[in-house]
Amino acid sequence: MEEQGSKSVTKSAEVEVMDGSDIMELVENDKVFSNFVDHKFRDLDRDCDGHLSVKELQPAVADIGAALGLPAQGTSADSDHIYAEVLSEFTHGKDGKVSKTEFKKVLSDFLLGMAAGLKRDPIVILRIDGEDLLEFIDGPSFEPEMTSIFSEIDLPNGSLTDYINKAFEKLTVDKGMPPVLDSWVTSNIIAPALQSCGVGQDQPVSQEAFLVEFRKVAETVAQRLKEQPVIVAHSENTFDGTGIRRLLSNKFELEKTLDTAVKSMAKDHNGRISKHCLRLGLDLVASSAGLPPFGAVYQMDQVIGESCKMFNMDDGKLVKEDEFKKLLMELLGSIMLQLEGNPISVSTNSVVHEPLTSASSLLQPSSM
Repeated sequence: MEEQGSKSVTKSAEVEVMDGSDIMELVENDKVFSNFVDHKFRDLDRDCDGHLSVKELQPAVADIGAALGLPAQGTSADSDHIYAEVLSEFTHGKDGKVSKTEFKKVLSDFLLGMAAGLKRDPIVILRIDGEDLLEFIDGPSFEPEMTSIFSEIDLPNGSLTDYINKAFEKLTVDKGMPPVLDSWVTSNIIAPALQSCGVGQDQPVSQEAFLVEFRKVAETVAQRLKEQPVIVAHSENTFDGTGIRRLLSNKFELEKTLDTAVKSMAKDHNGRISKHCLRLGLDLVASSAGLPPFGAVYQMDQVIGESCKMFNMDDGKLVKEDEFKKLLMELLGSIMLQLEGNPISVSTNSVVHEPLTSASSLLQPSSM
């Protein structure tokens, strides 16, 4: 995944816009959604006892985590905590088995949350086929832009190949370049192009040599993209606190959103909720507050992390529902103030190695 300052992409590469309408249509059609849940449930229910154990739920939890943009389980303590809370959504914090009715309700909530997020921030599916890259190479802006990029690269002992690789990292989809940090793009597009152009490791580095050799390699990259188009999921977002302010100013919607989040929380026998759950609560209200899910945007994770420190979430203190809702409101307010003072704009590009992105695993019965 690649994140950078937001820019507009060319329309010639656009293939499809994912705005959540397909997901919404699925969930709102009770007959179709019930059939969908039946298939999902049957795939997960390995012992065919009509209920799902914690072990049987794990593939569903993994798919939901992936759809939320989380890294794989076991790679991050923060994301593992979210995975645990997702599992708790199904089990209500107990070790007992989950019925089909309970499974359907939780899955519906997650899918509707994703649909709302996609409606607010659609994902554009782009087919990068080399045409836009060639247009850039042959256009009047090529030389001045690549000269500027060359001046920004700081590789004191770098070879000409290193400079070219680094320059490709700075080109974005608006120039017709898929994210180079994706290993498939590097090994199947960039590396073969460098090899076929014969750029030597010991070749002297100069601006003139860079411009000549980069043009050659870029033209070869464009040809390889024509032969092997790359599908990229692209989204542009600006997080400035507006969504949070709108939610906090609408008392009815705020109360409804907080009530929905609190109902999903695991509680002790006195109905109290651990402060550990604040991050999950934030994820549950994220779409209503114009925020991305945890793990989706690095810069936002930092802002949220700073705000969370103020609330001593790790002390594990148990609080009543009203106090939990108050803490969640205060957390939202803290994040809003940070974003109003320093808005975050990002353009996210991810190479799609499957037919669909994000929620695809959730919408494919065989994937679980």
